[in-house]
This record gives sequence, C-alpha cells and structure tokens, in this order.
Amino acid sequence: MDQKTILVVEDHIPVRLALVEKLTKHGYRAIEAKDGEEGLEVAGAQKPDLILLDLIMPRLGGMEMLEKLRKESEFGKKVPVIILTNLNPNDKIMKEVVETEPTFYLVKADWKLEDVIEKVNETLNPRI
Repeated sequence: MDQKTILVVEDHIPVRLALVEKLTKHGYRAIEAKDGEEGLEVAGAQKPDLILLDLIMPRLGGMEMLEKLRKESEFGKKVPVIILTNLNPNDKIMKEVVETEPTFYLVKADWKLEDVIEKVNETLNPRI
C-alpha cells in the first residue's frame, strides 16, 4: 500500500505539530503549511492525498485558500479537504463551506486528535 500524504494547513504551531506527529504515527506522510498562501503552494507542488485545513489564518485564510484550490486545477477540484476550525457554524460560514465542498467540517472544541485520524482514515480508506 502506498503511503498517503496529508497536508496540514494550520497557523497555530502546537496544533499543527500535534497533528503532524499523530498522522506520522498512523503511517501517513505529513507535510505542513503555516497559512493559506503557503498551503496553496505546497498543495500545488506536492499534490497531497488529503488536506487538513484551518479556516482562520494570517495572510490567506482557509476559505480563501479552498476557493482558490477548487478553481485553479483539476487536482484542487477533487482533493479531499477536512476543515478544522474554532468558528461556530453560522449561516454565512456554512454557505461558504458547502460551496467549497469539503469532505468534513470539524469544530476544534468538539474533537480530539483520534477523531481527526478517524476522519482521515474514513476519507482515504473508505469501506466498500
């Protein structure tokens, strides 16, 4: 089985490092970006199998990154994205989230690292 690559786009260093460490322990190749601009560059160059994406970041936020990713390439239109955020799902955000077609939307206060790994596994290794 090929090792799957996960891009973690998260500006909060402890969260990013914890996710990278946990993904690596579960056999994934974890790469990282500190904001949406870097995330777009890394996604385009590395073509990860899945992206874990924070929404609120400096320079380029997660929604803007996801919108650009979905518009700019065939890869970007299809890559699974799991949104990780502290934002409450209000109407405006949920409308944007639905339009950009993420695979999952997880509110950080509601999940543990194991929950993220479970969603990654479900997305990359669906049961038939």
